[in-house]
Amino acid sequence: MSETLIPGATTLAQLERLYRDGSAARLSPEARPAVEAAAARIAEAAAGEEAVYGVNTGFGKLASLKIAAKDTATLQRNLILSHCCGVGEPMPRPVARLMLALKLLSLGRGASGVRWEIVALLEGMLAEGVTPVIPAQGSVGASGDLAPLAHMAAVMIGAGEAEIGGAVLPGAEALARAGLVPVTLGPKEGLALINGTQFSTAYALAGLFDGWRAAQAALVTSALSTDAIMGSTAPLEPEIHSLRGHLGQIEAAAALRALLNGSAIRESHREGDTRVQDPYCIRCQPQVTGAAMDVLRMAARTLEVEANAATDNPLVLQNGRIVSGGNFHAEPVGFAADMMALALSEIGAIAQRRVALMVDPTLSFDLPPFLTPNPGLNSGLMIAEVTTAALMSENKHLATPTVTDSTPTSANQEDHVSMAAHGARRLGRMVENLNVILGVEAICAAQGIDFRAPLATSLPLQGAVARLRQEVATLGDDRYLAPDLKAAAALIASGALTAATGLDLPALV
Repeated sequence: MSETLIPGATTLAQLERLYRDGSAARLSPEARPAVEAAAARIAEAAAGEEAVYGVNTGFGKLASLKIAAKDTATLQRNLILSHCCGVGEPMPRPVARLMLALKLLSLGRGASGVRWEIVALLEGMLAEGVTPVIPAQGSVGASGDLAPLAHMAAVMIGAGEAEIGGAVLPGAEALARAGLVPVTLGPKEGLALINGTQFSTAYALAGLFDGWRAAQAALVTSALSTDAIMGSTAPLEPEIHSLRGHLGQIEAAAALRALLNGSAIRESHREGDTRVQDPYCIRCQPQVTGAAMDVLRMAARTLEVEANAATDNPLVLQNGRIVSGGNFHAEPVGFAADMMALALSEIGAIAQRRVALMVDPTLSFDLPPFLTPNPGLNSGLMIAEVTTAALMSENKHLATPTVTDSTPTSANQEDHVSMAAHGARRLGRMVENLNVILGVEAICAAQGIDFRAPLATSLPLQGAVARLRQEVATLGDDRYLAPDLKAAAALIASGALTAATGLDLPALV
């Protein structure tokens, strides 16, 4: 299967399919005339005498140095090789492939000045499964994600390394195995490939897609927790939320009502319950998770625009002028990543408080200490709760804004940078932490619901508990718990726990 990408109009849904399914991608043929027209304009400038940045000059602080026409190919090749300074673990394959698709989209706007041959090679790499090995560290998100994109471009010229069929090979060998041929870069083409925000944006989109899946799961686990501690559904009354008006809050409350509808546990304590109010982690779930959903959607709008943007430099304008600008500066992506980090941290923070509530016999409404049937001899879920506290705290630290951490680079030519790459990369780690927190919450809540027998939870939540029980058995005597935490987190990450409810929960778009 291949996604046809329309530059300027590709949707988040398409990009998520590319990320999750590993689909190939190609530009709409309608993009070709504009791409070729810009390439012709760059070729014309390269043959002229006027100095044009990135076409016949050096780069960055070296922009004042004119380069002879005979050295154009060498200039572009040297640019790629000298910028391959990435370090650290390779970026995950799905994120790397998404980055290639985003570069296709950017070039497809017809402002970069590359030949269609460059587009065709990127399409071929995606179709044939040639994925450049791209070290994840080295970008400050300023003059584009220079180092990581250079590692991508290196494979395109037959250098670097790429993975194909599970094997990591030299770039030229990987291309040959796929029946592809390296390109010789023409004027500006190397610069067009390494200028841009596609590395940061790919990581941010991955964080968005996986983060939204976690937010949906948080609605399920919080509903389970509500029944486990025999919480009230009165705070979910529709009018409460319409009186405030925030869409995420309204949708979260509606989802929780649907999840809890028909619960015999809930019906059993509508009358005669001596508690007046539940703690905030139960009562304010729509206000917190709903607000986080709103923030994720705000970030999504920014990232959809950025995914469709021309972000290299200089750009070929429709009037034929070749103009240097600053679209490579990834500040919008950095802000979006910081927003998402705050949302992910808060979803985990309130979930952790629900875990703490359930294991505490003074707050859990008659559940046994640490949710074990034989406390004292057994510690039950005592340390599972501590693990969630550790991960919640780690996510709080990771949520510290990155865009405020600028530093001058490139001999002070690039004197303000976005740190968007840092901001976007940390989202994956935060989502992994959040998935564990929510997985532990599911384990605790299912255990609590088991203790409420013969009263049963709602049918949607019974489906979630049944799916969890396929991987994690009810806890009796203490056992080695690490595999249970891993299995529960995987159910959150895959969306399987959410799907088991049979309900359509709020969608990102």
